[in-house]
Amino acid sequence: MNKNILTSALAIAIGTATLTGCQQAPSNNVVVEQNVVSAEQQAQQFSAQFIESLWQLSPTWALYSGYQKYADKLVVPDDFSRQQTLDFVKTQRTMLSAINTDELSPSTRIDMALVKNTLDSMEWNITTFKSWQWQPTQYNVAGGFAQIINGKYAPLDERLESVLKRLKLVPQYYAAARANIENPTLEHTKLAIMQNKGALGIFSDDLIEKAQHSSMSNDDKSLFESRVLEARQAVMSHIDWLANLKQDLDKNGARSFRIGSDLYEQKFALDIQSDLSANELYQKALNDKQVVLSEMAKISNKLWSKYFPNTAKPSDKQAMISQMIEKLSVKHVKRENFVEEIRNQIPALEAFVIKNNLITLDKDKPLVVRETPEYMRGFAGASISAPGPYDKKANTYYNVTPLDNMSEEQAESYLREYNHWVLQVLNIHEAVPGHYTQLVYSNMAPSLVKSLFGNGAMIEGWAVYSERMMLEEGYGDFEPELWLMYYKWNLRVITNTILDYEIHNKGISKEQGLALMMDGAFQQQAEAEGKWHRATVSQVQLTSYYSGYRDIYDFRDEYKALKGKDYNVKAFHDEFLSYGSAPVKFVRELMMEK
Repeated sequence: MNKNILTSALAIAIGTATLTGCQQAPSNNVVVEQNVVSAEQQAQQFSAQFIESLWQLSPTWALYSGYQKYADKLVVPDDFSRQQTLDFVKTQRTMLSAINTDELSPSTRIDMALVKNTLDSMEWNITTFKSWQWQPTQYNVAGGFAQIINGKYAPLDERLESVLKRLKLVPQYYAAARANIENPTLEHTKLAIMQNKGALGIFSDDLIEKAQHSSMSNDDKSLFESRVLEARQAVMSHIDWLANLKQDLDKNGARSFRIGSDLYEQKFALDIQSDLSANELYQKALNDKQVVLSEMAKISNKLWSKYFPNTAKPSDKQAMISQMIEKLSVKHVKRENFVEEIRNQIPALEAFVIKNNLITLDKDKPLVVRETPEYMRGFAGASISAPGPYDKKANTYYNVTPLDNMSEEQAESYLREYNHWVLQVLNIHEAVPGHYTQLVYSNMAPSLVKSLFGNGAMIEGWAVYSERMMLEEGYGDFEPELWLMYYKWNLRVITNTILDYEIHNKGISKEQGLALMMDGAFQQQAEAEGKWHRATVSQVQLTSYYSGYRDIYDFRDEYKALKGKDYNVKAFHDEFLSYGSAPVKFVRELMMEK
């Protein structure tokens, strides 16, 4: 019988047929009805099998997306698994090429573009970037186990069965990691030590206790305990190995964390998915920096007599802004109340959004403010952990790192950075209507592809856009102090792009980087030190905030002008967010077609 090309392609995915399809001559002159599949149907079916096949290949990625079918699987990061990934990429590309994208709807055509970018990224990371060799931070089993243990998708006993099976491969996982690591950076090695120490908390006596009180058989309970202890030992042995490696790197030198211009532009194109190159965005950031500084000077000039009634105003605008910010920054929460203050501010943000009809909020999707788990610390002080589209009702966690391990001097510097006004901007960014709100919408998008394989510039850009939007709509009653601190925060976003670009493309020193942030962007030393560290253990990610923000803000103004009197801010936001986490250029394309 005749098989259409998609059916044959699906067969490829499981290794049972060839792409071109097979034809068997009908016997006895029986006429066989052919199934005609449109390009749209073909693409939809391809998307479904692509996602399912990807989750089989990457079960931990699936867990973070809320898909638990393969929760009991732990992939050992060895040559075999990397070759499996490359084979997967080749197969999926062949299947994708069989779809006539000219016949697709705009939305589905964008889905195919996102799939292609995902495949390109997977291959590039293995064959070109090769971070699996020089970034020891890539190896940590804690996250996947935490998703299972802390999840609510199934009864605890069932989840513990998955943990039991996963535990078996933890020693092999870390053995493969050590075999992979070659010429690592010192920065990634140090961070890997810290984060894997945090991972030990996952394989705790409490986890063993949970199993002992489960419905497991006595044999499985005994096996569970032994595997937890083996996993714990595997992590500890890996930490010891990394510590010895660090000593060697300290003594003999290490690979630079700077990736250079060629790799940077390639990574930027794959990660950001912008119409601009990295260099073009960098030039734009330099220009916007001057615009923001000009606005900060205007506000500081207006506020000067209020805060410095008996002090002459500096003739240098930079000095005037700096003094004003230093004066205002002393107003901040106590260190012991930092996490709680963040928790207390969320309801006011929700109330403002609802009262002013800015965005439709779903009150049924819980947001939980928590202290950052130890295995996640060392990268960002505040972050969002959102469930994927398969687990829409699960908690979204607002992770806040407490200041317990900081000295008094460090804590004071940090709190001056996240002062009374900046803390409000941070909560807009991370929670409402920033990350939390956008990711709730993303999970509800009709297209799984747009939810799962969107880009960081859209996600971070929306959060940055929401800060300005909230102030423009009257949050804070147009208080000049709040606007000044907003601009300081926005200047930080701009400076992040400049910093990241100059580190990896121009090779600036730490001293130059700190000066760029502290002198040029009025950041506290603790924040600047943390940002320098972040830029040494990541690449391009710091540019996503500014890139997405500019794209969204510029598109909003374009759309507003197009609609004229028919423009409605809530309608714009609801529709914009309805397209999942697709790159802004694609969302613009879809909205401008209507």
